[in-house]
Amino acid sequence: MTDLTAPSAAPGASRPVAAILVAAGLLGLALLLPERDGLGRPLPLSLILGGAFGVLLQRSRFCFFCVTRDFLDGRDARGLLGIVAALAVGLLGYHALFGAWVPVPAPGRLPPDAHIGPVSWVLAVGAFAFGVGMAVAGSCISAHLYRLGEGAGASPFALVGAAAGFGLGFLTWNPLYLAAIQEAPVVWLPNVLGYAGSLAVQLGVLAALSLWLMRFPWPREAPAAGAFEAVFRRRWPAHLGGVLIGALATVAYFRVGPLGVTAELGSLARTAADGAGLLPGRLEGLDSLAGCATAIKETLLSRNGVFVGGLVLGAFAAALAAGDFRPRAPRRAEILRALGGGVLMGWGAMVSLGCTVGVLLSGIMAGALSGWVFAAFCLAGLWLGWRVRQRLER
Repeated sequence: MTDLTAPSAAPGASRPVAAILVAAGLLGLALLLPERDGLGRPLPLSLILGGAFGVLLQRSRFCFFCVTRDFLDGRDARGLLGIVAALAVGLLGYHALFGAWVPVPAPGRLPPDAHIGPVSWVLAVGAFAFGVGMAVAGSCISAHLYRLGEGAGASPFALVGAAAGFGLGFLTWNPLYLAAIQEAPVVWLPNVLGYAGSLAVQLGVLAALSLWLMRFPWPREAPAAGAFEAVFRRRWPAHLGGVLIGALATVAYFRVGPLGVTAELGSLARTAADGAGLLPGRLEGLDSLAGCATAIKETLLSRNGVFVGGLVLGAFAAALAAGDFRPRAPRRAEILRALGGGVLMGWGAMVSLGCTVGVLLSGIMAGALSGWVFAAFCLAGLWLGWRVRQRLER
């Protein structure tokens, strides 16, 4: 790829200054935003939490596809352990909140706004398509968002493809809903096992997975020269990033809503398709389901929209400080892969009611069986896409 940045574009001492200016701009935007959106959700806090999420994603390289590929290619398990750490911390945080909000998890009672979705073959197929799409496009949707902050030239095409995939999802939604989703069970593990049982089973699965992953040797890293380099220049340890993301997810759920990055993208696609007269007259049952919900946009600003905007700005500030902001022009093959993978991810996210952040991360933290099902089939699709891509590249 052609590097569009001159070698001296962000030299040494100027990088932290530029990063501080971007961070200050993000905080200034938070002061200018209306206090709440049309649903009463705090917009400034959403922007700030999105900025923090972007920093954590960029600094710890928290990309579901990338860390899985590292393990498949070289048995480097550090990134996967970071995901496990995020899930474990989030499970503890979410269940602490649930105990206050829903003291008795009786059958039929669900915590407010949690991403607990129906479990059906449609979820499995959507997750599988999303996993294949990640392998084709080279990143999940959240990673393409933080890579916008790094200047990745292919990421805008992946997001355009994802929006088109959402459009296809809306067109196929009604037959899928009537065939399987309508009668599918919504399984919240505390309803079945109680809070103690839900935590014991899920943390047990994560502990067993951690023990298995820790069997693989960790690559040695040279020690950082100092605290500044360790924080701003070097990649953060994946397990540290995971712990911080799990804590951030808990705070976000408590004050704003579960983490998710596709609601705004899906809403933009839904609004555009509706304006073009492409949507069915009615999307059966869609607006009654939990997850990264989409809606026809009636206002410019939304909670998820400002969260995603903060994510990109936070990643941009972190990339500037680390010297990772390197705008590049993608090759035609990369553009085509990004578009094709984006379409698969968009369709999979639409019919699954979210992506690796909204369904997998927030869903498993909430104790939703749908999160675990999504994780299993998404991993299967990712593995298949990785294998096919390897053979093609050879």
